[in-house]
Amino acid sequence: MLRFRIQYNKDTPLQYIGNLDLHKVWERYLRRARIPVAYTQGFHPQPKIQQAAPLPLGFLSQNDLIDVWIEADQWTEHDFTTHLQATQQPGLQILSVSAVPLHSPSLPTLIQSSLYRVILLDAVNLTELQHRLSELLERSSIIRTRRNKTYDLRPLIENIQLIPLQEGCAAFQMQLSAREGATGRPEEILSELGIDPYAARYIRTGFIMKE
Repeated sequence: MLRFRIQYNKDTPLQYIGNLDLHKVWERYLRRARIPVAYTQGFHPQPKIQQAAPLPLGFLSQNDLIDVWIEADQWTEHDFTTHLQATQQPGLQILSVSAVPLHSPSLPTLIQSSLYRVILLDAVNLTELQHRLSELLERSSIIRTRRNKTYDLRPLIENIQLIPLQEGCAAFQMQLSAREGATGRPEEILSELGIDPYAARYIRTGFIMKE
């Protein structure tokens, strides 16, 4: 058995595909590419595929990661890539394939932070927005409720920068905690800034990995 890590972009055709459905998209894609994916043991065997981190509905991603285990001993990164490129999956752009030691830590446990680019769809007053952002970051705590549980958003915010764009629009570059039980959500930050979370385009641009 071998293990490979795929780096890819999730583009517009799959923007409104949920995380579970994206998993099925990958299953079908790998099957069409004739990649001998390994299966789990038990009464209901499942393909051994592991995504780095769930992506909220409507989000795009760049430099995303997924691990795939295959039932083969001699495959190389070139073999895997060649099979993937023999067929196409709209909305998935393959960037690279790399071999991973079979018993190295699970992919989700390696993710420390997520990076986002959040593009505001409406024009804003940049000076006022920068002031609101500064006030937000100066707060010692930001108490919110998610799924009927209260939590503090402030320690989940590792870095935010406001980026001016053309015609009075703006974007945020965000680095948010992505550890188990401590995951920051960019739309919740927009809500705290008084911005309609639905009036934005969200792109997860990569991860900060544990060394």
